[in-house]
Amino acid sequence: MLKQNLQQKLLQKLSPQQIQFIKLLQVPTVSLDSRIKEELEENPALEDLSLADMNEPVEEYPDKDPDDDVRTESKDEMTDEFNVDDYLQDDNINDYGSRYDNNDDEDDKKELPYAVTNTFFENLQAQLDLVNLEDKEYMIAQQVIGSLDDDGYLRRAVPSLIDDLAFSQNIFAEEDEVEEMLKVIQTFDPAGIGARDLQECLLIQLRKKDSSNPTIKKAIAVVEDHLDEFTKKHYDKLEKSLGINSDELKEIVGEILKLNPKPGDSGASNVKQMQVIPDFHIAKNEGVLILTLNSKNAPELRVSKSYQEMFQHYEKTSDKDKKLKEAVQFVKQKLDSAKWFIDAIKQRQQTLLKTMNAIMNYQYEFFLSDGDERNLRPMILKDIADRIGMDISTVSRVANSKYVQTEFGTFLLKSFFSEAIQTDSGEEVSNKEVKMILEECIGKEDKHKPLADEKLTEILRDKGYNIARRTVAKYREQLGIPVARLRKEL
Repeated sequence: MLKQNLQQKLLQKLSPQQIQFIKLLQVPTVSLDSRIKEELEENPALEDLSLADMNEPVEEYPDKDPDDDVRTESKDEMTDEFNVDDYLQDDNINDYGSRYDNNDDEDDKKELPYAVTNTFFENLQAQLDLVNLEDKEYMIAQQVIGSLDDDGYLRRAVPSLIDDLAFSQNIFAEEDEVEEMLKVIQTFDPAGIGARDLQECLLIQLRKKDSSNPTIKKAIAVVEDHLDEFTKKHYDKLEKSLGINSDELKEIVGEILKLNPKPGDSGASNVKQMQVIPDFHIAKNEGVLILTLNSKNAPELRVSKSYQEMFQHYEKTSDKDKKLKEAVQFVKQKLDSAKWFIDAIKQRQQTLLKTMNAIMNYQYEFFLSDGDERNLRPMILKDIADRIGMDISTVSRVANSKYVQTEFGTFLLKSFFSEAIQTDSGEEVSNKEVKMILEECIGKEDKHKPLADEKLTEILRDKGYNIARRTVAKYREQLGIPVARLRKEL
């Protein structure tokens, strides 16, 4: 049986401008340039003043249309709803950029030097070229090198390599042929290259050392037969299994710890780093904090004059056919889009400054004390959202992707947010202060008898921080510190 109901729903729809603003807000400074270039390429009605030639030469003998004077006289006769004045900008005034630090330092304009080095795979290829091999062997070895992961391990099965050789290079190889070439590559530098797992990687490195050394022999035995006990630091079991004392075990462990578990990462050129460009700068001047926005966040954009004039010309044409109407609509759409983008950039800058200014004032003592975490106040997203009158999601977008440069380092805004911990005296402190004390306690502990989580909880309680053991364990894990058993040293 069909029923007809009347329901009332409250829906919130975002306008194209709002969507564009949200997308731009979460773009970090390092990516803003490419985002603006992308918009400039897509929209010919948008111009970058830094790229535009503002001093175009005047033609000595300009071609003049006799009808130009008549058109100029009727320039103010437009009565259409669409007002081009909304899109006009003064060439000499950047009303949203002039408030920020637009004077780039000379250092910003210099190109960063970079080292010309061979990559990890190029180094292996160079070593392969020195080995006397048949053509087929050389092709197999090349396939093996190309199949290595960035950390130097071969995680693809040999049958898969055989299939690759058959399909891509029409080479039919046997398993023993591939294994033989793999052994050749495992002799290359850095030691440990071409291993299938950690155990094989460590054994390759140990077997390249002096095999007559008794410590090396026992280290090979540990990796070969007792790797699980070694990784879990069950040293008493190792001593019993190998029939050695603690001093001998200490030497063996020392040899193993010298090995590189990720030989592919040993090359500097293989290290992947993200370039961080700060969005804000905080400086101190006679005890007062000064906040500036990175000038890269304030591009000098304007709506194209030629498109404005083109639109005016089209609008004044009395006889509009279908194609001309389409042209008018296209130009209007591009002008709208350009204005929306400029407005979104303005709004982005205002929101960034407003949010960072609220964070700076909330954590004023922290920034004045050169980053002493004991002066970091507990602060959650809602605290800043309430101060600036914006949504928590807006603050979150800024905090998760923006950096501030201070005199004591560059920080992600997210790092200034923390939960509150109540002390015995009733005072609320940041959990970052508790983490700092926890890190200090572990740093000063006797590594032969590291402090368990229960003991760390007692120490913190003695200092007035009444927190549970599971919270201590959580903070320890967030600091990247292993459990007491794994921190134990011989």
